[in-house]
Amino acid sequence: MYKKVLVILILITLTSTLLLAGCGNTTTGETTLQKAQKIGEIKIGFANEKPYAYKDDNGQLTGEAVEIAKVIFERLGIKKIHGELTEFGSLISGLKAKRFDVITAGMFITPERCQQVAFANPEYSIGEALAVQKGNPKNLHSYEDIAKDPSIKVAVMAGAQEAKILKEVGVKENQIVIVNDQPSAIAELESGRVDAVTMTGPSLQAMLDSAKSDKIERVMDFKDPVINGKILRNYGAAAFRKEDTDFVKVYNEELEKMKQSGELLEILKKFGFTENELPGDIKAKDICK
Repeated sequence: MYKKVLVILILITLTSTLLLAGCGNTTTGETTLQKAQKIGEIKIGFANEKPYAYKDDNGQLTGEAVEIAKVIFERLGIKKIHGELTEFGSLISGLKAKRFDVITAGMFITPERCQQVAFANPEYSIGEALAVQKGNPKNLHSYEDIAKDPSIKVAVMAGAQEAKILKEVGVKENQIVIVNDQPSAIAELESGRVDAVTMTGPSLQAMLDSAKSDKIERVMDFKDPVINGKILRNYGAAAFRKEDTDFVKVYNEELEKMKQSGELLEILKKFGFTENELPGDIKAKDICK
């Protein structure tokens, strides 16, 4: 009789454990959204990358991605945001490991990243840009120009999409110098250790404005890379864990309201974007394909 009771108790315990494991939160059954709304705060991951997400001179977290998220979170009843500074290349792994709950770093939506995270719909679209030594001594006007000269070195931030794009247009891996962050890339160019730096247009302009260096300049007639016959255009968005489908849904609903009201453009303009950088009607699911 004792053994039968013991077996029944073990089975009940195992069943309860399995049921709880299937919920969004193993102890309360709450999803990430529900928990954030309940406590009124959330932790976000960012990479200190202007103009997307960074700390200003007063130590305040800001950037286009952060300010858009702040508005949406506020309307969802989430009033406090805690930023977790993370190297760009570690953002996705940090999200999956639950070190933070949302990535608000202006991350580009790519099919590869879509396998690991759930993207909200795009908040902006953008092209690439290039900075070189003053006077552009290597006569660089495109990624293809870099590919033509194997002696040229170009600095790229770790985890950024630019390294992959460069390779796709023929730039050799030994030409690409990976650095931890954007200021490091600018420092490499100023010192002459690399011949060029590449990042998105607004990011590059923000870094050049901050550096105020007379040794380097932006290539104003830069030609967008062409991949498989198409001019490359990237779309940035907030990223969530795969299971947080309810969060993505309401986030998208609020983002759409901001697009329609013009509020999205007003926030983007504060960080060097223009109407040309609006995302249009494309959805994350279309880009993920």
